[in-house]
Amino acid sequence: MQQLSGLDASFLFLETPEMPMHVGALQVFDWAGSGRRRFATALRAHVAARLSAAPVLRRRVWQMPLNLASPAWVDVEPDLREHIVEVVLPRGAGLADLETRVAQLHAQRLDRTRPLWKMHVFDGLAPGPDGLRRVALYTQLHHAAVDGQAAVALANLLLDLSPTPRAPAPRGARRTEPFAPGMTEMLRGALAQQASKIAQIVRELPATAGTLKNAALVAAARSPRFGGTGSGTNLGLAPRTPLNGTVGRTRAFATARVPLGPLKVIGRAHGATVNDMVLLLCSGALRRVLLTRKALPRKSLVAAVPVSLRGADDTEAGNRASLTLVSLGTHLADPWRRLAHIVAASADMKSTLVSVKRVLPTDFPSLGVPWLMEAAAALYGKARVADRLPLLANVVISNVPGPPVTLYLAGARLLASHPTSIVVHGLALNITVQGYDGALDFGLMADGEAMPDVRGLADAVRTAFDELVALHGDDEAEAAQAPSLATLARRGLGQAVGAATGAATRTARGVVGGVVGGVIGGAADSAWRGVVRQVSGNAAGRRKKGGR
Repeated sequence: MQQLSGLDASFLFLETPEMPMHVGALQVFDWAGSGRRRFATALRAHVAARLSAAPVLRRRVWQMPLNLASPAWVDVEPDLREHIVEVVLPRGAGLADLETRVAQLHAQRLDRTRPLWKMHVFDGLAPGPDGLRRVALYTQLHHAAVDGQAAVALANLLLDLSPTPRAPAPRGARRTEPFAPGMTEMLRGALAQQASKIAQIVRELPATAGTLKNAALVAAARSPRFGGTGSGTNLGLAPRTPLNGTVGRTRAFATARVPLGPLKVIGRAHGATVNDMVLLLCSGALRRVLLTRKALPRKSLVAAVPVSLRGADDTEAGNRASLTLVSLGTHLADPWRRLAHIVAASADMKSTLVSVKRVLPTDFPSLGVPWLMEAAAALYGKARVADRLPLLANVVISNVPGPPVTLYLAGARLLASHPTSIVVHGLALNITVQGYDGALDFGLMADGEAMPDVRGLADAVRTAFDELVALHGDDEAEAAQAPSLATLARRGLGQAVGAATGAATRTARGVVGGVVGGVIGGAADSAWRGVVRQVSGNAAGRRKKGGR
């Protein structure tokens, strides 16, 4: 028996019919199979062979007596016919049919009397362009059991590098009968753990207070209000949008896929990371959709961005993550100005996070917390508190690293893996992205009433990508055609001076942006390459003004 951490248990306490707290993914496979063998049958056999190495699939929640404290995990033997089920689709169904069924299933809570996971196998899909049979899999995993990184670790355990599955791990000792701890035993263990956690907090309090104090001083020093060099873009409340109210019991889901290679190239040219580029695509898509709905605020939207608190080798189940805020620059029409805004906002966020990451809590005493949190969650929804509270963020955007190579599950080749995540009161849209096999797979989960047309937003993500690629290509082409300084000199000193004077204003912002981008990248030569790149582009006279 293992008691859940305070953070893990919070996902159980906060769960309501309007806020199911599971994550997962919609995955599409090429499935040649063995004759007419069903994929669900093959998958059950595959998972059964690896259960001994996947404890997260072999445990269920056991409530504490009187629900006094966080529940515990206990070992059980899962019934794979209950956990891996088939879903009937109309023959020849396509991606839109899959998305609709996933949205319906995602609104249903997992059964807490069983291990908190379920796999839905979709057969009947239209064949792929190569004529091969295709199947899909929608997986639900409760957030109390895994965070994004832990879910990826579980996927790595189940997936293989070839169609022939690797040999299963040696079968360990497994409980053959349900575990039923006595009330006295559970209370004694719970109270001992609570006392231990309180003692640990008391011991660490001086160091924690000192860390928070130093972080506050650093943040104040960086703030432009105190003469600092930070951007200050993450300061202040978020504007209200149609996405920021009380959510209902329906969901809408859509997917998008964009190549990763071009985004990396564009990001390097502007001193931006892949995370920055994901935020840029999302900001461009949100801006386009909200403009169409005449609902784009003049103030920038703010994203709540989950960040991992795990060490490099930490793949244990459970949650070790926190949330940060990043301004998306949606008030800026020009994509490059918006990207510079996002890069600056991300840098501010990282500088603050580094100083406090060590003391951010993932566990805390929970005596009496279940009563308080469950009552508060129910009241929060019924009273529609989210409709009136000031907003810290407008949307959740998460980028989870994934495998860069082709993978297989039970002999089927994985084509795409689109994450599905949580929608909560006040944040009716969650965009989660995972890298896979040279692409970024987007999963957009929304409240069915706040954004029933989430498919339009997914299309806007692809449009934003196409626009970035086109703009970057135009910039490179114009830079290549820009006259050199020697050519300008040959045209005559007066003309050269006139051209340089006219270009000076246009290049100033680009030079600064190049230097800042290079410094953020961590190398002086990158800074100079950024300067040369920006000067070349600006000398060609290509700079647009931002704004609505």
